[in-house]
Amino acid sequence: MDDSLTWTPAALTGRSRDHVVDLGEPRCTLHRDVVEPFLRLRAAARQDGIDLVPVSSFRDFARQVSIWNAKCQGERELLDRNGLPLDALALSEDRRVEAILHWSALPGASRHHWGTEIDVIDAAALPAGEPVRLVTAEYAEGGRFAHLDRWLERSAAECGFYRPYRRDRGGVQPEPWHLSYAPVAGQALAKFSLGLLREALVDAGIAAPEAVARRLPEIYQRYVLNVDPPPWAQPLNAPGSTPS
Repeated sequence: MDDSLTWTPAALTGRSRDHVVDLGEPRCTLHRDVVEPFLRLRAAARQDGIDLVPVSSFRDFARQVSIWNAKCQGERELLDRNGLPLDALALSEDRRVEAILHWSALPGASRHHWGTEIDVIDAAALPAGEPVRLVTAEYAEGGRFAHLDRWLERSAAECGFYRPYRRDRGGVQPEPWHLSYAPVAGQALAKFSLGLLREALVDAGIAAPEAVARRLPEIYQRYVLNVDPPPWAQPLNAPGSTPS
């Protein structure tokens, strides 16, 4: 893959889908170079009785804006760091922005824009008719997806996947369901920059724009760069880590 052709500013910020393809089975949208590794991972999981199903994959810029604005305007559930509900309209814009960022990325800054990220469950462990709940308790010991959690810890790396939000680093809350295909996501992160993010947000129509603008360098450092490295890599020193 020629990453200079793939990683245009529009692709990095979710304003293009030229780098992704739609799959019918399983139903998801992935970067074209992630499809084959993910299908291999699914096949390996099946051998251990796990039905590895994506519940979220590629997400474009417009969709991220709709999630952001709905949370900021009190139209979608907003949670604190402990997963407890908040009344968005009772908070200042700065506190709303902080709360949203615990669980949802700023538009333009989501790794889901790259098509390299997949939120997964074990459909075999989900009783028929029950809604999917992406909460850490489901993946902890005793949770319905605990077997999946242990399996991913052992096996995801064999197909090039890892979990960038495995632990609390003071930014995004732990997301044991979130897989990243490291070989391609690493290219995207290396080409991402604060300047590129700032440009994507011009006239984007996001809620609380002044609060976001004031904190943008911090958001870039804390929520874009501050992720776990792949377990086989050295500690992360992402290119572009100095704000521009």
